[in-house]
Amino acid sequence: MNPVSQKLADSLEQLAWLQKGGVVAIEFNQLSRLHRERLMKHGFIREVIRGWYIPCMPDEKAGDSTAWYTSFWDFCAVYLSKRFGTQWCLSSEQSISLHIGDRRVPPQLLVRSPKSSNKPTKLLFNTSIFDVRLNLPDTEYIVNLDRLNLYSLSSALVYVSANEYVKSPIQMRTALSMVTDASEILSVLLKGNHSVIAGRLVGAFRNIGRDLIADNILKGMRAADLIVQEVDPFAEKANISFGRRDVSPYVNRIRLMWAQMRTVIIETFPKSKNPLIDIDLYMAAVEDSYVTDAYHSLSIEGYRVTRELIELVRSGNWQADASDEDKKHLDAMAAKGYWDAFQEVKKALRSVIKGENSGQVLEQTHSDWYLALFGPSVAAGIIKQTDLAGYRTGPVYIRQSMHTPPSREALRDMMPTLFDLLTEEENPAVRVVLGHFMFVYIHPYFDGNGRMGRFIMNLMMASGGYPWTVIPVERRTDYMEALEAASSQQDILPFSRFLASLL
Repeated sequence: MNPVSQKLADSLEQLAWLQKGGVVAIEFNQLSRLHRERLMKHGFIREVIRGWYIPCMPDEKAGDSTAWYTSFWDFCAVYLSKRFGTQWCLSSEQSISLHIGDRRVPPQLLVRSPKSSNKPTKLLFNTSIFDVRLNLPDTEYIVNLDRLNLYSLSSALVYVSANEYVKSPIQMRTALSMVTDASEILSVLLKGNHSVIAGRLVGAFRNIGRDLIADNILKGMRAADLIVQEVDPFAEKANISFGRRDVSPYVNRIRLMWAQMRTVIIETFPKSKNPLIDIDLYMAAVEDSYVTDAYHSLSIEGYRVTRELIELVRSGNWQADASDEDKKHLDAMAAKGYWDAFQEVKKALRSVIKGENSGQVLEQTHSDWYLALFGPSVAAGIIKQTDLAGYRTGPVYIRQSMHTPPSREALRDMMPTLFDLLTEEENPAVRVVLGHFMFVYIHPYFDGNGRMGRFIMNLMMASGGYPWTVIPVERRTDYMEALEAASSQQDILPFSRFLASLL
């Protein structure tokens, strides 16, 4: 090993030691100046603010926000604890988002602390922390979640601003749906004599169909001789209601998103001009689309796949075990896997065109698609067989996205709900747009989510009489920006319009 490499290896050992201890936010004194400068020079750490760093990878391009977005919450937890000790708490609004499992990176993180300097701290990629000098809620109302100090759910619902019900109705309804009885909320309301807030919460619970909780809050406040005027803080009635056992924030959030987004899609996505399909003609057209579809879908994911390679795979003349070099050829494995998965998708298409419910067909067959998609990589020893054993078993992040996919526990609630929603949905345009979007939003696999999402989109296209549709790699930026708007801003309009423009 040459001297330069040896020195870098020494610095990397120091970084690895910190990371082994779970360190994400690195303070300047945790590495010597020599190691810091060397790691920064070679792209292994990045300065967030003066004296604070995060690990990153040297192959990240300029402007790549992935390392920052994946480090954001851990960084903030460590940084805020270093500044304020235990004397800090995220705002009630942000606390609600985290309680419901919404870990999107906010443009500005609001923090309360009696030690605050009342000014923003600029972070990377137009994000910031704004700490405000305010007293903390009572200790009994603060909880720690993943090293972040939050309002408890009940106290957050009491102290959140009335405007939040109009600004973020999905988040608020999801949080309300997590409450199983009135007792903890009543405790906070009575301690502070919050009769106005009580009236707002009574109206909010009634809005989502939790009349028993609403009535019990009214009874509790009146028993304390407090006058409550019931007011619905939401701008409109909820499209769905929740029973007292519907307490999973993940399931309720995805159902609320679906209900809100479907209206926009119905207004913007064209109706099918050909709901009746000649199965042989349709399948022939799908077969003719294969080379173009495979080229663009794989290119969107960054594989360098030529049309010649795709044709070679389709002809059956390419062999995974032809040479050691072929075994290591990721692009070739991706092409072969795409061909194999395409065959499985065609079987599902036939079932749907014959009249079977597309949501049920998807639930029954999507694991077959995934196994086929990565089967060649397993055969070549590139990935392990255990990697294909169902949904992901750990966290995953999307490059350049402020959206953090749900945890492994959450996705196991959300995937059955997605299948139920697709099965129940009568409008084919909604199935097309939300079938694709919701799948990549949940991101149930470590890899292959984009390709699977586009297969799902086309299965739903067939269910509504739409043609097989290719998303061209030349429009990758538009495609990713539209998905990001839906994921991070819950604005489905750009994505609906984008897919409609391809028809």
